[in-house]
This record gives sequence, C-alpha cells and structure tokens, in this order.
Amino acid sequence: MSIIYVLIPLAILIVAIAIGIFFWAVRSNQFEDLDRQGYSILFDDDLPPEEKKLADERKKMND
Repeated sequence: MSIIYVLIPLAILIVAIAIGIFFWAVRSNQFEDLDRQGYSILFDDDLPPEEKKLADERKKMND
C-alpha cells in the first residue's frame, strides 16, 4: 500500500512533463504543416536532375 504514495506523484509528474512537451510543440509550430511530409513522397522534386529526367521518361512510357 505504501507504493501508491510513490506511484501517484510519479504519474502526476509524467503527465505534467507530457503536457509541457505538448504545449512546447504547439508554441514552436510543430503542428503547422502536417500535409507536407505526406505529399513529399508523391513528388519527384527532391531528385537530382538526371534522375528526374529518367523518371519523366518512365512516366511518358507508362502513359
């Protein structure tokens, strides 16, 4: 029964830290652009020019 005197403050401390981290993330704009990472996999903007050219040629062949 005495362990509950340790576990309750520990649980409150962990919840307070999690809430603090959440509010820090909101204040530092971590949740502003949630769609960019999802769409980045669909587009070839990050490819080098020669690989982009090959991707365009493959796309034309498949169409």
